[in-house]
Amino acid sequence: MRVLEMLAKLCAILAGVLLTFITLMTCASLIGRNTTGWTLVGDFELTGVATGAAIALFLPWAQATRANIIVDFFTTRARPETNAALDRLGALLLALAMGLMTWRTTLGGLNSWETQTTTMMLGWPEWTVYAAMVPALLLTALIALVQALRGFGPEVQA
Repeated sequence: MRVLEMLAKLCAILAGVLLTFITLMTCASLIGRNTTGWTLVGDFELTGVATGAAIALFLPWAQATRANIIVDFFTTRARPETNAALDRLGALLLALAMGLMTWRTTLGGLNSWETQTTTMMLGWPEWTVYAAMVPALLLTALIALVQALRGFGPEVQA
């Protein structure tokens, strides 16, 4: 699990770098647009592309640290063993959902590669976004599967 946690942390760091890049790019474009009339062509497209990848890259860390939203309204008075079993079931369901998303995102990326789909303004190849998302989705599925099979160990410290 340590290797998976290290990979999840690396994904989160990459997502943070992407979001920092988006923020700086947006600031530069807005300042240029409002002061000198200069703007970065395609800034909206780049923001969408990078944000999509960043969201997927944050998912493994969120699962590894159990930072996802848990609704425990009906189980607050349940025995700890029952809650642990439900948590493991939830992790298994998430692993299955992330596995399905990994599969479908892979197919979408392959289709985008075959058809050479690009963004409208910049002509950015869309398959690169899928390629950035697939490993993070797979890692999230693996982390959730390990948690479902082994249970939840000591909490990971952010």
